[in-house]
Order: sequence, then structure tokens, then C-alpha cells
Amino acid sequence: MKKTAFITAIALFTTLSVFGQRFAYIDSEYILENIPEYQAAQMQLNELSVQWQNEVEAKFGEIDELYRRYQAESVLLPEEMKRQREEEIIAKEQAAKELQMQRFGREGDLFIRRQELVKPIQDQIYDAVEQIATRGNYAVIFDKAGGGNMIFSDVRYDLSDEVLQRMGYRN
Repeated sequence: MKKTAFITAIALFTTLSVFGQRFAYIDSEYILENIPEYQAAQMQLNELSVQWQNEVEAKFGEIDELYRRYQAESVLLPEEMKRQREEEIIAKEQAAKELQMQRFGREGDLFIRRQELVKPIQDQIYDAVEQIATRGNYAVIFDKAGGGNMIFSDVRYDLSDEVLQRMGYRN
């Protein structure tokens, strides 16, 4: 009986506290589509991506050509010459893969350029959301475009440290 009353009290408290908080959402895709600087940044990134992709494809094209020539001539080549050609092809292939990673890898040129161009715009959006949330006394703001991700949350409603303490961990 006590347990049922306790659970009911917690459910009632939770329901009442939810009604006292304000929630909102934004559509970041819509916002970004309406920022000319973002559109210009996307165009610049697309141009760089195409340019760098062509550069990488040219390197792999060279390797394919070297390999075809090697296959055609390998019957006539002495073993030493075969090994040299194979090493040359392997070295060029490795260099092409490194170039591909340098341009398109996790920390590559495209990623860095995207950070330089897009991150300031994203920071402006976050600052605006934070100002609106503070002024409008919103507890949480979700992003409709991101599948319901939280964009802003008031730290007053963050119970993470309390949960850690209750579990026996220090923050």
C-alpha cells in the first residue's frame, strides 16, 4: 500500500512539474536554408569536394594505367624489374590513399574547411536559441530536423550529478 501511494505521489509530482516547464522546438534545416552565408559555404564546400575528388581519382587512374602496363609487360620483364614496378605501383597506391584520407578523412581538409565555414553559423544559431530559451523561460528546446535532439536545456533541470551521487559516484 505504501509503495503504491509513493509511486502515485511521484507520478503526480512528475506530471505537475512537467506542466510547469516550457518546451519548444526548432527546425535547424529550415533555419540553415534561410541563411545566405550557409548556402555560400555549402557551395564552396561542394566545389572543393569535387575538385579534391577529381584529384584523387586522377591519382587512382594513374595507378590503374601503371598496373595495366605492368600486366602487359610482366611476361617480358626480369624479376628485378617486376619487383621494382610492383613496389612503384604499391607506393603510388599508398600515396593516393593517403591523399584521399588527407582530403576526406575524419580530420581531413574537407572537415577542417567545413569547421571554418559552417561552425560559426552553427554557433550563431545556438547563441540565438540560448537567448530565446532564457528569455522565454524554456526548459528544453528540441531540433525537429535532427530527429528530436535537444538543442538547449536549462541546467536547472539537469539531474545528472544527482543521479551520479545517488549511485555512489562523485562528480
